[in-house]
Amino acid sequence: MTDTRATANPLRAYAAVTAAYWAFMLSDGALRMLVLLHFNGLGFTPVQLAWLFLLYEVAGIVTNLAAGWLAARFGLAATLYGGLTLQVGALVALAQLDPGWTVAASVAFVMAVQGVSGVAKDLSKMSSKSAVKLLAPAEDGGLFRWVAALTGSKNAVKGLGFFLGAALLGLAGFEAAVWGMAAVLAAILVSVVLFLPAGLPGRMKADDAWSGWRSKDVRVNRLSLARMFLFGARDVWFVVGIPIHFQAVLSDGTAEGRREAFFLVGGFMALWIIAYGAVQGFAPRILGVRGQPEHETVDRAVFWAGLLVPIPFALAVAAWVAGGPAPWLTVTLVLGLLVFGFVFAVNASVHSYLILAFGAAERITRDVGFYYMANAAGRLIGTLLSGLSYQAGGLPLCLATAGAMALASWIAARRLQSA
Repeated sequence: MTDTRATANPLRAYAAVTAAYWAFMLSDGALRMLVLLHFNGLGFTPVQLAWLFLLYEVAGIVTNLAAGWLAARFGLAATLYGGLTLQVGALVALAQLDPGWTVAASVAFVMAVQGVSGVAKDLSKMSSKSAVKLLAPAEDGGLFRWVAALTGSKNAVKGLGFFLGAALLGLAGFEAAVWGMAAVLAAILVSVVLFLPAGLPGRMKADDAWSGWRSKDVRVNRLSLARMFLFGARDVWFVVGIPIHFQAVLSDGTAEGRREAFFLVGGFMALWIIAYGAVQGFAPRILGVRGQPEHETVDRAVFWAGLLVPIPFALAVAAWVAGGPAPWLTVTLVLGLLVFGFVFAVNASVHSYLILAFGAAERITRDVGFYYMANAAGRLIGTLLSGLSYQAGGLPLCLATAGAMALASWIAARRLQSA
């Protein structure tokens, strides 16, 4: 029979799952900044930089299609441990990168390592989010509060990871930073294995078979489509465009200038992610969903999706008017992207609540896996368009493309109202 029993100590299980997720996302954020800034410093083009992360996102798509089934077969604890173990392996492998390799060989190797990291990330994410559905109290908005706490704190930790990665690159260098992260994450994995309570639910009936790539619930499918475009809208500017633009503006070309730019770019990306996580943590209060009917929460999701659309378009116009680096443009971009982050965080938080509210307990790992497959597909599209749009049309085209993705997310979210 399906094992959906809550563990005897749900708070302890929730704390252990959250700690494991924190550790993973800290390393994930640091690794992204290490790779991006290190290879940008080596002279890689925006498209080449985007290629470094493509297999990471492709692996996320494939992993999420299978991860729900794997968790249902073997349990959420097993997939959580598997995700952490793979991330340690990816870090150890990345430390073997040889500076003497050709650009093509370096890109291929880093793509492969990032692919392993992508598998690791989505195993950990799916395990953590599914566990919350099964552990959270059902009454008085408990599910939304627990989801908001997990996702909000996770993103704050990932933001710290962005700064940590940039700081380690500037202070210790690429190889030492990667080895240090691998050692710390391995120690955390051992701690989680020792302290995670027994009985974490998630295993399904042994004879339950794979039942297709889409969810049986049309609401899950439509929400997943909105999620795909939402994260595409973020990653179009987040992955390559804005970091490379800021690094070019802030660095004077000297070694010291590049080091200072690492800290400034990493600091901004960290601030954005941390602020985004803080807003997610407060999203239940912002949305006022306690005791609210589900259809009203859907209406709020559509409203906030619409609020996001004009922001990247307005920033694209500002970048086009500026025609190049300008102090007022930098201030406008920083403030505008923080506003984007606030609205984006509310959208992401209400999505994270709705997927668990829509999903049935007996197939929650599959529904969440499909939803995060769409999330990974959005990041893949956004990553590819980030490099292509920035190289083809600079910052104005990059931001306008983000606006088009936000518009598509709003259109998809509106279809939830008729589901």
